[in-house]
Amino acid sequence: MASELTTESYINHHLTNLTCGKTPDGWTCNPYMVDQMGFWAFHVDSLLWSVFLGSIFVLIFKMAIPKKLDSSSAPKGTQNFVEMCIEFVEDNVQSLFGSSKNPLIAPLALTVFAWILLMNLMDLVPVDFLPVLAGHIAYALFGFNEATGGGVEWIKGPESLYFKVVPTTDPNITLGMAFGVFVLTIYYSMIVKGPKAFLAELTLHPFGKWLIPVNFVLEMVNFIAKPISLGLRLFGNLYAGEMIFILIALMLFFSSIPVGIMGFGLHLVWALFHILIVALQAFIFMALTIAYLAMAHETEEH
Repeated sequence: MASELTTESYINHHLTNLTCGKTPDGWTCNPYMVDQMGFWAFHVDSLLWSVFLGSIFVLIFKMAIPKKLDSSSAPKGTQNFVEMCIEFVEDNVQSLFGSSKNPLIAPLALTVFAWILLMNLMDLVPVDFLPVLAGHIAYALFGFNEATGGGVEWIKGPESLYFKVVPTTDPNITLGMAFGVFVLTIYYSMIVKGPKAFLAELTLHPFGKWLIPVNFVLEMVNFIAKPISLGLRLFGNLYAGEMIFILIALMLFFSSIPVGIMGFGLHLVWALFHILIVALQAFIFMALTIAYLAMAHETEEH
């Protein structure tokens, strides 16, 4: 199968999710039947990795809680790292959220930052390592045997399994998180400002009561654009980063030895630079989440 591998198939393989869904013949993960799955199709790899990394986040922070609280002892190790993260998020909440009080904002901001950071860090894992490993495991466990007819029919080799490991390169994940922020924004706008004030905010700005239809259209466009831009910004930056890693990997496997050596050097350089992007995008998502919720807590006289 390796001889049949081309640059186009290599790129497509790394950009395709493991999708399971319902077809007229029942539920399947066959990549050749994705078009028949319709709405009930799930990117299983993105869901599994996001849940797994979220669990890692919870486990790390749980481990940081000392069994015996002793104010006289200085924090160390994991506890020190966790306290640094909490102080960092707390400072940002205090500066961005203003004088409003809401006990949910700081834990939400911490969860968003840590969870997205862990998902983004998966982009630093060599692009072939985990997908190839997962493909061999799936083929060993469920591979189709032509002699006996056993196994899963569409798993005819390790390369048959599509498996992406960076959840934030899936727009379903990033837009889903942004939609959650959008729902919270609407909820707190209704609770803090009241339905009447929230409706007035959507209809009386920026041109006053004489142009309510125009105001409503402009405000709704602005309102809906926030979660869309929030999700697509994270997706676009991580997707572009992953694409560059894939193109560099092509230099390693589909080129001459000198080009391959140069590709290895480029991989190290881009990985170091990408660490900044990984952390920055997690921070931007967290900061905008705080800012949007702060706007939902602002009250004005109409």
